[in-house]
Amino acid sequence: VIIGAMLISPLMGPIVGAGFGLGMYDFELLKKSMKNLLIATVVSLTTSAIYFYISPFKEAQSELLARTSPNIYDILIAFFGGLVGVIAVTRVEKGNPIPGVAIATALMPPLCTAGYGLALGNYAYFFGALYLYTINCVFICIATFVIVKFLNYPVTKQLDLQQQKRVKYGITLLISLLIVPSIYFAYQLYIQKSYTSRTEIFIQKEFLDKDYPIIYKKIKYNTTPRRIELAFLAKKFNDGEIVDLNKKLSNYDLPNTQLIIRQDTVNLRKDIMNQINSNQSVVDQKDILINNLRSQLEQYQFNTAQINNEAKILFPAISSLKIGNYNIEEEPSKSKIIPVVLFQSKKKVDSETKQKMKLWLKERLAKDSVEVYQQNN
Repeated sequence: VIIGAMLISPLMGPIVGAGFGLGMYDFELLKKSMKNLLIATVVSLTTSAIYFYISPFKEAQSELLARTSPNIYDILIAFFGGLVGVIAVTRVEKGNPIPGVAIATALMPPLCTAGYGLALGNYAYFFGALYLYTINCVFICIATFVIVKFLNYPVTKQLDLQQQKRVKYGITLLISLLIVPSIYFAYQLYIQKSYTSRTEIFIQKEFLDKDYPIIYKKIKYNTTPRRIELAFLAKKFNDGEIVDLNKKLSNYDLPNTQLIIRQDTVNLRKDIMNQINSNQSVVDQKDILINNLRSQLEQYQFNTAQINNEAKILFPAISSLKIGNYNIEEEPSKSKIIPVVLFQSKKKVDSETKQKMKLWLKERLAKDSVEVYQQNN
């Protein structure tokens, strides 16, 4: 659904237009592009907020959380994605790269995440996603500006040297304001991933290598102190052992961290069931998708060998039989699948026999309509 929204959303056009307007000093085009982009942004954000406000599904999934902490890599994706799009637009062989760039730089998902944060009153999500959306818009625009200048597009309005410097200083300031926080977020992401990796090494060496099966694990990075919560299938630890394990955390470069071993069965059972239910909802969605694919696949599969043997018994003149499906588009959004049967016979089959075969195949395949044709040897 989101990919479809990326393809039809009116966001990429105004951004590229703003880049062209800035590069050619066409401030009328720049104003018009910014106005259209603002309208499209407000409409998309409002629609997303309304949807999440009335929707019963309000749990934050990984796809939403991924858009709340942009970093330097998002800037690189936006800039180089914008470069590819603008280069394609300016080529002699015209194409339409805008849908591909829109998907690569993901303009619509950050807006949907911002709407989610707005609907739930989670302003950390809202501003994080809005920051990512701003990064994408600005750096696609800057990529367009760079290509326009490189290709020496004619300027619409001549500016004196002072005005040109003002434009360049403004762009430099905007880039700096966006890059500095993104570098900080990238550094924080690196620190968190390194911490998680060291935590996994600690758990592996101190517990799993000693054959202590873990049934519950939770790493809380954003608390003070940071917490590693574990529960075990059978192993019970006394207070002295837990103190010793906490002291070992410094050996794995895990400062400001507390190890908590959950051994109270009541609260532990509740946490485990919540985790199972959360995972089960994801599994259920996958099962639904798999079942839908199976049902679609079954429409195209027949036990041809079995049907071939039955046909030879009922119609001895038949030497072989093949079955395939023909898809007929009845309406733009509706299609009908009709089995088509090709058979070979030792002699020409009369119309009465062919009609009997058709009626038998309709019953045998449980289809409303079947097409039967004799294939020449």
